[in-house]
Amino acid sequence: MGFYAERLSRAARLVAAFSLKYGLTGFNLARDFVFSLSGQLLIFTVVFIAIVEAVIVIPSLASDHERWLLDKVRQAELVSQSIDVAQNNAVSKQVSNQLRRSAGVLYLAVEINGESFRLYDSRVGVPEEVLDLRQSHKNLIHDILYLWAPWKTFMGKPDRLIHVVAQPKVRGGQEIEIVVRAEPLKTYLKASLVSMLRVSLSISFLAGFLVFIGLSVFIVRPIRQLTKGIVRFKSNPEDATATPKPSDRPDEIGQIEREMASMQEEVRQALRSRARLAALGQAVSKINHDLRNMLTAAQMASDRLANSADPTVAKALPRLERALDRAVSLAQNVLTYGKSDEQTPQIQIVRLKELAEAAAEDAGLVLANLGAEGVRFISKVAKGFNLEVDPEQLHRILVNLMRNARQAIELQPNRRARGRVSLTAIKTSEEVLLIVSDNGPGIPEKLREKLFQPFTSSSTPGGSGLGLAIGRELAQLHGGDVRLVGTGTDGTTFEVRLPLKP
Repeated sequence: MGFYAERLSRAARLVAAFSLKYGLTGFNLARDFVFSLSGQLLIFTVVFIAIVEAVIVIPSLASDHERWLLDKVRQAELVSQSIDVAQNNAVSKQVSNQLRRSAGVLYLAVEINGESFRLYDSRVGVPEEVLDLRQSHKNLIHDILYLWAPWKTFMGKPDRLIHVVAQPKVRGGQEIEIVVRAEPLKTYLKASLVSMLRVSLSISFLAGFLVFIGLSVFIVRPIRQLTKGIVRFKSNPEDATATPKPSDRPDEIGQIEREMASMQEEVRQALRSRARLAALGQAVSKINHDLRNMLTAAQMASDRLANSADPTVAKALPRLERALDRAVSLAQNVLTYGKSDEQTPQIQIVRLKELAEAAAEDAGLVLANLGAEGVRFISKVAKGFNLEVDPEQLHRILVNLMRNARQAIELQPNRRARGRVSLTAIKTSEEVLLIVSDNGPGIPEKLREKLFQPFTSSSTPGGSGLGLAIGRELAQLHGGDVRLVGTGTDGTTFEVRLPLKP
């Protein structure tokens, strides 16, 4: 006995373990399904079917309830015509009982020639509560009672009686009253309810199933595929196969698929650009040391040129020294630029006119007071115009904008008018506006949307497309911005916005 008891106990433990394991698995699957889009759609379909059933069954059952009572009224009305042929409109007790049984009522009251006549059993009391079926008395309260009446019959006691008042249809008079037992009506309503539920549930479930299948195929399945594609893209953004091919659907689902594919491709391109920038940063870091040595040698040569008596050399020397200083500074910070953001601006009071002319020279422009050939720079800045900025970063902003303008003008085919680039400065109560305008060919429309994105806005041979992106980043470090004001065949205008320092 002990051996069998041990085996039985072991079997019970195994059954309990398997039941717990698969029970938890089933519970988790059911929970995941309920919270999934398909599960919520199924719940919505069931709720929809329940609402449709209520809308169908409740009025239909109320109609059957009223129809059964009206049929009893019509039978009683036909039976009441026997009173008309009776002598003095009077019938015996035995005949009265037969008439009431043939009509299926316990009490009958009609109006004949202005007088009321009744067929009744003295042992049956007439209920005080009256169910009025006359059309002229219908209102909102009547409609509510009309819908509630069948359910009241269902919940009533087996010996419940129903007192009905209706409008005669065959004979004259204002009304006819009957009293019937509720139990036969309850039996009729149960059969009617079962029949309605069988038919309506079949139709509703078929319609709900078709709706569920249709929504699952046309909405849930594409969304599930989009979700899987997003998960795959997140795990490996560089995998081009992670993006499913968009369908040709003209609706919102198709638009989402196409926009998602486009967005993922843009992210891949951005990642590739970022990888190229990282590789470029590594390459620059390797040559940074040698570049600084070469620039140091150039500085030493410029120092020796400082002792030259040649006036031309003396005139060009300041510009050469500025260029070398900026090149050394750029070489010193290039690794930092490749690895992180720009340095915090070192705010100083700057004379804009002198800084702008130096930037114009570095951008390859010809100052207005010089007669040399080339794109002219026209300064509309007042001589005493000062502002508080980082002079090195503002210089880089202006050089990038002016160089882009000069290159666009020089590359314009069949140009006759001399190119010019102008700078206007406006100071408001909150900010300084620096407006750089040119009379070049304008910016092509296909470049305008990505104008400030790295490696995308350059249309100049050999250009990197970094100038405007760097300029905007430097302006944003000051709390401002660079934006395109207007462009066209008559030229382009950029606006640099720099907030005033408190």
